Amino acid sequence: MIQFKLEGEFIPLIQLLKATGLVGTGGDAQAAVMDGLVKCNGEVEFRKRYKVRVGDIITFGQDKIEVI
Repeated sequence: MIQFKLEGEFIPLIQLLKATGLVGTGGDAQAAVMDGLVKCNGEVEFRKRYKVRVGDIITFGQDKIEVI
């Protein structure tokens, strides 16, 4: 599991995917979200600008990100 330390109130979902290195570009991140490949707290998330906050668990493929 990847632990991501959040600085601020939230980070947009596509920026989180880029910041953790799970995707190479913003376009890749947007495509993954729009294709339903990303889950937030166990639910498929289709909003690219979803505000990820402390305590959220993001799942992308076999990878999980815990936002701390």
